[in-house]
Amino acid sequence: MKLLLFFLSLSFMSCFVEDEPEYISANNGNQEERDEDTTSNDSDMNTLSFLALGDSYTIGESVAEKDRWPVQLTTRLQENDVELSDPRIIARTGWTTNELKGAIDASELDSPYDLVSLLIGVNNQYRGYPISQQEKEFEELLKMAIEFAGSDPSKVFVVSIPDWGVTPFAEGRDSDKIAKDIDEYNRVNYEIAQRYKVQYFNITPISREAKNDASLVADDGLHPSGEMYTRWVELIYPWAEEILAE
Repeated sequence: MKLLLFFLSLSFMSCFVEDEPEYISANNGNQEERDEDTTSNDSDMNTLSFLALGDSYTIGESVAEKDRWPVQLTTRLQENDVELSDPRIIARTGWTTNELKGAIDASELDSPYDLVSLLIGVNNQYRGYPISQQEKEFEELLKMAIEFAGSDPSKVFVVSIPDWGVTPFAEGRDSDKIAKDIDEYNRVNYEIAQRYKVQYFNITPISREAKNDASLVADDGLHPSGEMYTRWVELIYPWAEEILAE
């Protein structure tokens, strides 16, 4: 039994950790770890490029690749005659701010990118890290994102952290406290984005609709479904199209 529990802990669906640094799973270990995706496009040098940085919400834990929000956004832009290559995604289920930073440091990224996104922090919140760590490391990551965009903050956007407290996975937990924590993390992220004149998209209200709409939650009972990611893209798309048209 102990051996079984050990292997289940290795298959994590979000990045959430309780008291010890072990990843947990809400799908009985059936979902493989969603690792970073280093997809890139080596075609025409004139093709626009998109770099997405994050955690499980960016790599699209428990949804098909086509349903990941960076992929959905890219597909919609391509369908509307924007010459954008497939996104380069640096994300992994379970990453905190410092883990994302370490992965970026170890990656060979060809900058500048024409569009760069950043969505990170839910795992810091879940693990109970101090908000000061989020503030410090999120700012460092945002500065890196701006550098990847050729030092142009107008090409960078931040996506707010969803509220996982409304999902079936959170049943029995203090949803009010989770919501309060998420709001505090998002406040920090928003203020930093404002400081650097970076676009900020607040998708958290959309995520909270999952409380009464099961179609917005993936089969694992925790992560957003492709339908929810579509709602995010509807919010982001007009801005992204305008930026890439400049």
